Amino acid sequence: MSFKPQLNPNITGLKESATLAINLQAKAARAAGKDVIHFGFGQSPFPVHESIQKALRDNSHQKDYLPTRGLPELCKAVVNWHKSLFDYDLHLDGVLVGPGSKEMIFQALYCLEGPVLVPAPSWVSYGPQVNIRGKIIEPIITKRGNFYKMTPEELEAACLKFPGEQKNLILNNPANPTGALYSSEEIEALAKVCKKQNVIVISDEIYSLVNFASKPYVGFHNHYPEGTIITTGLSKSHGAGGYRLGILSAPKNFSEFTKALCSMISETFSAVSAPIQYAALAAYTVNDDLLNHIKQCSEIHNLAGEYLHKRFTSMGLNCPKPEGAFYLFPDFENFKDKFKAKGIIECAELSQELFDKLLIAVLPGSDFYLDESYLGVRVATVDYDGEAALQAFQSGKSLDESFINTYCSRLKEGCDRLETYLKSL
Repeated sequence: MSFKPQLNPNITGLKESATLAINLQAKAARAAGKDVIHFGFGQSPFPVHESIQKALRDNSHQKDYLPTRGLPELCKAVVNWHKSLFDYDLHLDGVLVGPGSKEMIFQALYCLEGPVLVPAPSWVSYGPQVNIRGKIIEPIITKRGNFYKMTPEELEAACLKFPGEQKNLILNNPANPTGALYSSEEIEALAKVCKKQNVIVISDEIYSLVNFASKPYVGFHNHYPEGTIITTGLSKSHGAGGYRLGILSAPKNFSEFTKALCSMISETFSAVSAPIQYAALAAYTVNDDLLNHIKQCSEIHNLAGEYLHKRFTSMGLNCPKPEGAFYLFPDFENFKDKFKAKGIIECAELSQELFDKLLIAVLPGSDFYLDESYLGVRVATVDYDGEAALQAFQSGKSLDESFINTYCSRLKEGCDRLETYLKSL
């Protein structure tokens, strides 16, 4: 007789992370010789800065367990980094190091009581992480006309559903999947609601340096430091997703939360790999060459986003222009009747159609807490050789459409396929 284990019901209902699943699907199709346009996975294509790679090589001998909170020098560097770049006054004892910001968000959500609010669309993993905790996430549906940015009125209406309770808001800024960037004024207005309605903010700032605005980045810490938990890491601006290193910073008045989180860490992953933490020390040490590298990568991200936005809108898609990160969120609502005639009425069906017919991988809006009937999809802008593109830019190549045609030709090919398909409907 075979033995069948009983499983946690909070886990059995989960599916594989949508972003990781589409990446595997696209890679498998490419391995089979198919010419896939990979708009599905948001991984920075650029090389890790040499100073970080050198630090990793130089510290490969580091084998001892590091403190649960993280390498002390790294925590201090994180505080200095945020003061220098964002004028944040982080509390050193509230800085913790983990294996990616994704894990740190999960650990924080596990420690915090109260409902969890997210603007919709928002990153795919927030909801499943909350579900693992045995709770339900409360999406706050935003409007395309407002660039999918949550308004104070929308936030307050969601808060009023939970009178008297602590609420937890997760806000990714700049935003995955839309590329939206909240201004200082918008953050300040949201912060006023948070103070009034007893809301803890988990400010997911993983894309804070992939910022196309002319003004410096402003986060919740600038307007609501006493109620803001910050998460960030090396994966996006530093192009080191595989290093799996994330940072969480809690304010001084959250000492009980920090203590609980340290206990969680000590009983789960113990500490992040020592060589990786020493490499991260280089990543969070402010120096002009590293910052220039990050800035150049962001300028190419900006070009890619502008190009795709121009192409998408010219072919009749609705699509707010991205202001940061490396995503766009176009919708096919203008083609809804034509897709309905083909039997396609849900965004998951649309995404599958684009993959089956065009070999274009995207993610459906339903993975980001929107209704299945809304024909929105997320497009990542990073299907190109980042090292070649960066070298071309550094050698003096102008960031224009000819740059896209030469160094980011997959983006053009994807748009060409999609435009031809839409004209055939």
